[in-house]
Amino acid sequence: MNSLITKGSIFLKRREKKIEGAYFKEDFRRAQIHEIGNVAYANQINDIYGTSFERHLNIEAIRHSSSKVVIDYAYAVSGAVLPQLLAKFGCDAVVLNASLTQAGLTNADREGLLNQLGQVVEALKATFGVQVSANGEQMILVDEAGSPIRGETLTALMVEMILAHHPRGTVVVPVHASSAVEQIAHRHDGRVIRTKANPTALMEACHTNPNVVLGGSGDMGFIFPQLHPGFDAMFCIAKLIEMLTIQERSLGHIRAELPRVHHKTCSIRCPWTAKGALMRHLVETHPVERLELVDGVKIFNYQYDNWVLILPDAGEPLVHIFANSSDRGWVEETLREYRLRVQEFVDENQEEREEEMLESAYS
Repeated sequence: MNSLITKGSIFLKRREKKIEGAYFKEDFRRAQIHEIGNVAYANQINDIYGTSFERHLNIEAIRHSSSKVVIDYAYAVSGAVLPQLLAKFGCDAVVLNASLTQAGLTNADREGLLNQLGQVVEALKATFGVQVSANGEQMILVDEAGSPIRGETLTALMVEMILAHHPRGTVVVPVHASSAVEQIAHRHDGRVIRTKANPTALMEACHTNPNVVLGGSGDMGFIFPQLHPGFDAMFCIAKLIEMLTIQERSLGHIRAELPRVHHKTCSIRCPWTAKGALMRHLVETHPVERLELVDGVKIFNYQYDNWVLILPDAGEPLVHIFANSSDRGWVEETLREYRLRVQEFVDENQEEREEEMLESAYS
């Protein structure tokens, strides 16, 4: 099954690149007037979404919840949809920055709004806060003490909450996610599937594998396959209210019980022309039994349950290095080691290319 999924993913990616290349080169036949179709707009899309939204929640638990939630919409479109849905369930939700704006927010703006959100959550003694972004696809949580929960911690927290409610379920995460996910899955007899680090691979794996209860990560957003195949922070907020009520736990309590795993990353500039050669070099210089090639090159130390992942960026001339271990010192040392290895290879590759160019110029 996994091999079929991988082959299917490769095929889709190749076809996607082929279509993209033809589009940018304008290497395609223009459609005749009679071949151009019509644009159709879906009617009552909010009502359809709301009905499905409600069908996949424990509405009684939410209605009788004493939760108070502070939601920062960061001036995005979800501010026009989610308040109406939560109001139907009688949720006590305090809304911040729900008006729409055309101007995009900078990272500094978002951090400022996140600090404001933490202060409001703490002042109101709210159950939790959440900042919604990417038009309702992504989010950052704030616990009852006003502390942000994001990235790998958010991934682990969501996996813990969902698997506690759906033991023996399957979760789908990107290849670079922390190994805390496997440790949590082991607690609940769950299964973990890792995919390439792109949204298409995550959505495909959620769709094609049985018994998937959650997909995604704190950085990409979360997928609930029973609702629809996309990332949905709005449904995630309602699900959090439901889970916290049923499980009678707080975000701070859950966070304190997550596995202690050190997970760190850094990025290095790497020319497009050197990426393939770098991956081949890493594969050739490590024992095959220690390698995993789902995406990039992942090198395991099975004795201590440590790993390092070298992952080329899909859109920039960069290489990302992830190190994962229960030992902070190992993470720091390994990041330094592989950063140096990659930099040396890139420098040598650049020198070789310059020499080849000089030789061809004089020949």
